[in-house]
Amino acid sequence: MSIIGIQGQILEVTVVGCNKLKDTEWISKQDPYVCLEYSSAKYRTKTCTDGGKNPTFNHKFKLELIEGYAEIKIMVWNENIVTSHKFIGSGRVLLQKVLSQGFDDDSWPLQTTSGRYAGEVKLVLHYSNALVIGLFQKPATTSFSPSALPYVTPSIPQVVPPFPIPPPAPAATYSAVHYSSSCPYSSYPNCSACFPPSPFSAPPPTSYPPPPYPPTSNYPPQASHCYHPQPNRPPPPQVSPSYPPPPYPPTYANPRPPPQDSAYYPPAGPYSEYR
Repeated sequence: MSIIGIQGQILEVTVVGCNKLKDTEWISKQDPYVCLEYSSAKYRTKTCTDGGKNPTFNHKFKLELIEGYAEIKIMVWNENIVTSHKFIGSGRVLLQKVLSQGFDDDSWPLQTTSGRYAGEVKLVLHYSNALVIGLFQKPATTSFSPSALPYVTPSIPQVVPPFPIPPPAPAATYSAVHYSSSCPYSSYPNCSACFPPSPFSAPPPTSYPPPPYPPTSNYPPQASHCYHPQPNRPPPPQVSPSYPPPPYPPTYANPRPPPQDSAYYPPAGPYSEYR
């Protein structure tokens, strides 16, 4: 929707404050302020000393509207006394809502030069001539066609069979059958004469539980029951008459005579003194 007839009208802009601003100081708190630009006009708020990331301004401006300009550029700076001021972020405020409805109190996002989020600024816009100017509003015309056609539910075609459908067959009827409770056959005939008698007799009936086992023999068993001599076992060794054996070494029948002294033994020499 385009707004016409706003030339020279007054728009009231109140800069309430900022939230979650990018911090450009390392040690102390930053001192931010806000700048507004509308066409060639520029406005500046007071500096919020030690405002940090959430400064408050409540500064009110009156802008003279210009036909064809429907946005305000906002910039937030950090004021420095010693060095140059540091840029925090910037954004755009659109005026279509306030010019058509007369009031707008939205928060507008800020971005750094690299496109990152730098916080947001809270503005209150008021336009008192919105009802008068609304009489001259013209709907915006579009020259492009809609992107998609409206969806229509397709109808289901009815198919007529080429041959007639036979009528359904009548349901079959069944008569109930009654059965008599008594059997016509009394019992089976006795056929014991047809088979020869079995050569095996039936085992005697046993009682349950079975009788206990006979008592076992006392442990350990008797010696007469444990030892059974073998018939071909060799006899035990007999004691030899020459036992115990003679001392070692054995004696010989002809003992060797003792050695005789020789003229050459012991030899004479320097070792004769040790004899």
